Order: sequence, then structure tokens, then C-alpha cells
Amino acid sequence: QVQLVESGGGLVQTGGSLRLSCAASGTIFSINAMGWYRQAPGKQRELVASITTRGSTTYADSLKGRFTISRDNAKNTAYLQMNSLKAEDTAVYYCSADLRTTAYRPANTYWGQGTQVTVSS
Repeated sequence: QVQLVESGGGLVQTGGSLRLSCAASGTIFSINAMGWYRQAPGKQRELVASITTRGSTTYADSLKGRFTISRDNAKNTAYLQMNSLKAEDTAVYYCSADLRTTAYRPANTYWGQGTQVTVSS
């Protein structure tokens, strides 16, 4: 089994920062891309950022410059540094990982349970 566990969410004031972590554990052969998504109340889940094994990154256009994704391949962990937070960043943030559990199976996408980020104005 595979688990993705997010941490680091919470309540922060406008302009503040938070750092989210996502640790993957369990039967893991390899991890391809890892990503962060978010879902605000009444809205669809949207991509925040993703990162490949080699460190290539993709960001939502509206978040470039404020959010930074990184990963530690040795720890199977991804991070999301969020700066200059705004009220509209309030959402549940989900981690995802495209990974293979064995060398003989294709990659599947796994999701964490989500962590709440609330930005108060």
C-alpha cells in the first residue's frame, strides 16, 4: 500500500507564509512527478504546481513568483513553500504522486488526504 501524508497547513494572516510537506511511504518502486493541487469551497480542484524527478517544475500562472515546489527524492517528499499568501489562497491543498509500486506495473496517481490552508484578511 501507498500513503501520501500532507502536513504544514493551518491558519495564517494575509501576507504570511506556510510550507507544506508531502511524504510518500509504503511499497514504492519509483516516483515520477509529484504535485500540489488545491480546492476551494464551491470550486474545482486545480493544479498549483508539479515537479518531476529531475526537478523540472510547472506552476499555475497565477501563482508564479509566490509559490515554490521542491522535492527530496531520497525522502520521497515534496514541499510547497507559499509566500505572500492571500485570502483567495484559502483551500484544501492535496498532494499527488505518479508512482510505481513495482518494476512490472505502470505508474498510477496517488493522492493525500489534504491539508487545510486558511488565510485570514
